[in-house]
Amino acid sequence: MLRWLIGGGREPQGLAEKSPLQTIGEEQTQNPYTELLVLKAHHDIVRFLVRLDEYRFASAGDDGIVVVWNAQTGEKLLELNGHTQKITALITFPSLEACEEKNQLILTASADRTVILWDCDTGRQVQKVSCFQSTVKCLIVLQRLDVWLSGGNDLCVWNQKLDLLCKTSHLSDTGISALIEIPKNCVVAAVGKELNVSFVTGSHVGEMIIWDILDWTVQACECNFWDPSPQLDTQQEIKLCQKPNDISIHHFTWDEENVFAAVGRGLYVYNLQMKRVIACQKSAHDSNVLHIAKLPNRQLISCSEDGSVRIWELREKQQLAAEPVPTGFFNMWGFGRVNKQASQPVKKQQENAPPCSLELIGDLIGHSSSVEMFLYFEDHGLVTCSADHLIILWKNGERESGLRSLKLFQKLEEDGDLYLAV
Repeated sequence: MLRWLIGGGREPQGLAEKSPLQTIGEEQTQNPYTELLVLKAHHDIVRFLVRLDEYRFASAGDDGIVVVWNAQTGEKLLELNGHTQKITALITFPSLEACEEKNQLILTASADRTVILWDCDTGRQVQKVSCFQSTVKCLIVLQRLDVWLSGGNDLCVWNQKLDLLCKTSHLSDTGISALIEIPKNCVVAAVGKELNVSFVTGSHVGEMIIWDILDWTVQACECNFWDPSPQLDTQQEIKLCQKPNDISIHHFTWDEENVFAAVGRGLYVYNLQMKRVIACQKSAHDSNVLHIAKLPNRQLISCSEDGSVRIWELREKQQLAAEPVPTGFFNMWGFGRVNKQASQPVKKQQENAPPCSLELIGDLIGHSSSVEMFLYFEDHGLVTCSADHLIILWKNGERESGLRSLKLFQKLEEDGDLYLAV
């Protein structure tokens, strides 16, 4: 009894029964990424990846450098040095109208309180802004208005020539952590909390709100992600024992039908029409899920602090057949059929059960530390960055094998060796 009182005994009902982590065997028949290339250039945590075009991407992190890569070969193309502290934001920037050459530009912000505009084709530093009073935590380009915004303790608006147009007063909170564009030339800024998509907001307390961007009314709200089964009674002691990380919404992605949310260690699919969670994996990873992205063919990719990258498929559950009604002698006395009162909770549980499931079809193990985010290239594979200072380029093994065979035949044909047998 004493051991239980000081916290060494059993847990409250509900917490003790944790959802087991779904695993997959070594034979991952539905996982196309069977080859990998390890890219080394950074010497600290790599936090950001941005796609430049069909075959190039850029990476940045806590070492303050930006590296431009070839997504097809994994070749390091350029290294951009200019910041003295870690990089806090990285976005692509539209080409300047004044420049005849339409080169690919990127904008980087750093803890050194500067923002730099880079030319990713030449590697040169186009322009540098050093008038910030605090760290810039986020950047966004409003291409339609030919302006870009920076968020930190101040919200600043700049033109394409990097001239300051206006700014807000100093914010006493933790500053702006995210910016999104919405219609009517407006932006939404998240102050001290995470905000990921244009019509959905998520908070560290596990609350998701879907807004009508025309009249700012709440269309739907979901605040019970950690246990989406409405048939279970929420006990006060269980609610108090929930850790913030278990219910914190870390990332969103969406399509026309669903919102895909990374909540704690789990993945949840919220249907916009039904206004309910239709599928979930409460323990999709061993640690917090940091980034998710939707792929074609109803697939989803997630990465986590546990160093893994996992591929999921959204599948509809098969409807269970109705239970046959027993007949015969024992049924006359009530032995062969469950009474009506007992069957009602079971029926209600089946009605409230999610109609879909997230099935694990691929598990990419290559990083030794937290995977911060990833990029998906349809033709060139998947790119992941991590706290282990590495970038991994995951390749479709079947596709790469076919390309190697094609190159071999082309080489033999050029040398004339293909016709020696003839």
